[in-house]
This record gives sequence, C-alpha cells and structure tokens, in this order.
Amino acid sequence: MNYIKDNFLLGTKTAERLYEKHAKNMPIFDYHCHLPEKQILENKPFNDIFEVWLAGDHYKWRLMRNYGINEEFITGNKSNKEKFLTYCRVLGTAFGNPLYHWSQVELKEFFNCEIEINEENAETIWDWCNEYIRINNLTPQKLIEGSNVSHLFTTNEIFDDLTTFTEIAKKDYKFKVIPAFRADKIMNVEAEKYNEFIEKLGEVNNISDLESKIEERLQEFIKVGTTAADIALESVYPISAREDAEKVFVKRRKGEAVSDEESKIFKGYLTYFLFKLYAKYDIATELHLGAMRNNNSKMLAKLGLDTGFDSISEENSIRYTSRLFDRLNSENSLPKTIVFNLNQKMNTEIMTLIGCFQSDEARGKIQYGPAWWFLDNKVGMEKHLEDLTATGHIAVFVGMLTDSRSLLSYPRHHYFRRILCNYLGGMMERGEMTSNEELVGKVVEDICYNNSIAYFKMK
Repeated sequence: MNYIKDNFLLGTKTAERLYEKHAKNMPIFDYHCHLPEKQILENKPFNDIFEVWLAGDHYKWRLMRNYGINEEFITGNKSNKEKFLTYCRVLGTAFGNPLYHWSQVELKEFFNCEIEINEENAETIWDWCNEYIRINNLTPQKLIEGSNVSHLFTTNEIFDDLTTFTEIAKKDYKFKVIPAFRADKIMNVEAEKYNEFIEKLGEVNNISDLESKIEERLQEFIKVGTTAADIALESVYPISAREDAEKVFVKRRKGEAVSDEESKIFKGYLTYFLFKLYAKYDIATELHLGAMRNNNSKMLAKLGLDTGFDSISEENSIRYTSRLFDRLNSENSLPKTIVFNLNQKMNTEIMTLIGCFQSDEARGKIQYGPAWWFLDNKVGMEKHLEDLTATGHIAVFVGMLTDSRSLLSYPRHHYFRRILCNYLGGMMERGEMTSNEELVGKVVEDICYNNSIAYFKMK
C-alpha cells in the first residue's frame, strides 16, 4: 500500500467534506493542454505502461536528468522496460517533487495499482500495469472518459490540419476535443525555420498578406468550435508601428537574419494585432509569460523543442503589459484574457494590473491563470491562491488546467482541487470566513468546472 489516503492533502474535516461533496466528482474542463489530437482520433490501445506514462512527458524526463541519469535511459535507445524501471528508481527518493505525488496517484486512478513506487517495486508495477492494459484494452478514449473530462482544448499552430477535429466530432466520445488557436511559429520571426512556417500559409509577401492569412485561418478554427487562443512570450514588448514591423517581416522573408531588437519590434506589433483580432471574434486569449526556452543548445540540436530544457525567465514586462492592455481597452479591443505567470515574483504585480481592466462583459474578464508549469506544485498552488484571494476575487477563477502532453495528467486537477479545498477549509476552521459549507461548496464547484464552461462559451 502507498501513502495516498482519502484525506491526502486535506488537513481538516471541513476540507475533507468540501472535497468529497463539492470537488471530487465535478467534471474536468481542460482548457489548455498539448495532447496530440491524432492519437485521440486513432484511439489505439497502448502496448505497455511506458508508452502512456513516460513517452513524451518532459516533466518526468527533467526529474531523471536531475538525478544524473544517462540520456539513453530517458530519450535514448534503451528498452521501454529499462526506462520505466529507471524512472521508478529515481522517483522513489524524489520527496517533495510534485511528480512524487502525481505518479503515485496516476497508478492508483488509471491502473488500480496502490503499490508504492520505488526501485524495489518497479518490476512488480511494470507487470501489474501491463497486464491491466492488456485485460482492459486501454485506449486514449478510455483514459479521458475515465477521468470525467467533458472538454479539452488542444494547442494547435495556425497552419495545422483541422480535419482531425471534424473526424473526432463524428465519434461517440463522451468528451469534446477543440483546438485552441496559436500563432507562435508565425510570431517568432527570428526562428531558423520561420520562412518554412510562413510558406505553409500560402503566398505571403508583406504584413497585409500575413494579417489576412491569420484572420482566414482563425475563421477556419472557429468553424470547428474554437473559442480560445494562446500566446506564449518570454515577455511583452512595446507596441511597435505597423510600418516598422513590416520592414522586419520583409527583411526576414528575403532570407536575412534579424537582430534581437528587430525581433522585439515585430513581436510587439503582432501581439497587439492578435489581441485585436481575438477581441473581434470574441476569442478568449491565454497569455503565457515568463518561460526562457531552449537553454541547452546542444540538447536542442539533438532532441528538438519541448524536451525539458526550458526555465523561468527574470524578464519583467509589467509596464509593457499595462500599455498593451490600456491601448486595447481604449480601442474597445481588449478580449477576455487569462494571464499565466511563470515567475512567482510577479504574482501580485500581475494580479493588481488585471484588476484595472475588468468589465461587466464577463465575470472575471481578465483572469490570473492558475499556477503553471514550474509552479504547478503544492507550494506554487498555495502561493497562487494566497495572492489571488488577497488582491482579486476567487469566486470567478476559472480553475486548473493540465498544460500536458500526457494522457495520464488529469489527476493534477484533483491535486489542485484538494489544495483548493484545504485552503478554504483551513480558513473556515480558523474562523477567517463564513462557516456556510453550501455557499463555499458552490464556489468550489464553480472554480472546478462551471466558471470555465461560462468563460469559454461551452454548452
């Protein structure tokens, strides 16, 4: 037996009641993830626990690297079993790391396995889970439906093929899969393959062509149900003049390299353009700030993007974010926006800024997004809730997301829900807020699910 009990992370009886009655059984609305939609459509049974548990999950890869594991046992040529056994050995002493909790909960919820994960038990867990996969013919559909997911938004680049979503909609799945629109590869003008990405849009020679193509593609996304868009920036840059952005774009289209300053000029204008476009079509905008990406150039060349070599940036762009929001607001073009912050030092700066641009267009029109990526852990979530309640209004919060490439990541929602209930239950028992559990429970239910349904205009 393992240490995950019914009262896991729930420090009071009030917290236990809030979780059991109001949080535990609420559906999951996963409004930002990186699950591969083609895998969901194909719905093929998994061959072994490695395929579903470790393949593509760079959270787990980073932990193994921190332990000093050779890359052959992470992304290299070692067998699936060898990689799995190595991860179990590493996890057995990763006390305090969220993966220490998440992995144990994943075994319990998806494979009915309560054996404690460590080196000694690794072989037994490998055999148990593989037998479970075989007997139950485990597929992506079964994993998602078993997690009580109603909607999931994948993250798709502007030029991605959308027919997969049309085909998924024809299936008898109990959940909806909808793409969120993302233009990052069109934004990152300095990227080596930038012109290759642009050419996927057709003939694009100037900024007018680019703007038209972006709007055309957004309209195509909307036809398959899109109500959200995603922008990922290390920091927000000053809004540049359109003609200055045009010069940078034309230079890059000619195959010339652009400087860091020119890249910021282009991104500053395009960010502004995208926000205005999203407001025009009432698209909720998810702005992810603070990731310093691809730090290890050697491993980038070897493994490519999104393989676990990103970190937290110290860039402080709060003033430029303020100027962006203010200009958009003055032009009646500020869309519903969720600001995700990766640098914990900026929590209250961002929280107080978004309070300056609220309106009655939506409850919590400008949201402070949940603890994300490197803050997606017990300490980060608790800090997030403290800052959110101190300077904002928790009742309108849209709650948790997975931001994951793993089909087993849905227990993170319950991890968050337990921390939420423990936070509110603790205040209730200390006499710091109402003791009306039905009232508080309704707020918990809204945060877990109902607020997201309303915010993203889902039925």
